[in-house]
Amino acid sequence: MSQQTLILLKPDAVQRRLAGEIIGRFERKGLRLAGLKLVQAPRELAEKHYAVHKGKPFYESLLAFLTSGPTVAMVWEGREAVVVGRNLMGLTDGAKAPPGTIRGDFALSVQNNLVHGSDSPENAALEIALWFAPNELVKYESVDGKWVG
Repeated sequence: MSQQTLILLKPDAVQRRLAGEIIGRFERKGLRLAGLKLVQAPRELAEKHYAVHKGKPFYESLLAFLTSGPTVAMVWEGREAVVVGRNLMGLTDGAKAPPGTIRGDFALSVQNNLVHGSDSPENAALEIALWFAPNELVKYESVDGKWVG
């Protein structure tokens, strides 16, 4: 059964010109791209996205970071898309993320760690609704679907 996940390429990924490299990893893994846009996130969107962290000491710095530059918002879908996305990203702390993961290969920071990915199918649905209108998502069958899964 197909599942969706939200993946954000945060401002550091865009500024460092890593968007193509990171998108390619999701494509090569076999997930299908269902939505993609470049967004300058307003504070209101960042507040909703990071609402779970409100009141924590790092909350304001998260908001400042996410609103500091363009973000590539994407919806990927496929078998176990949430787990697959999180495995591709690696641990939150780039210094501790294993080589071969996005953060393990390109990040050293905990906050400026290039990517965000939904942590559960339930949160994926909520996050996708924050970043995308239903008509911005495209349904299709991949020609390689029977080989990828």
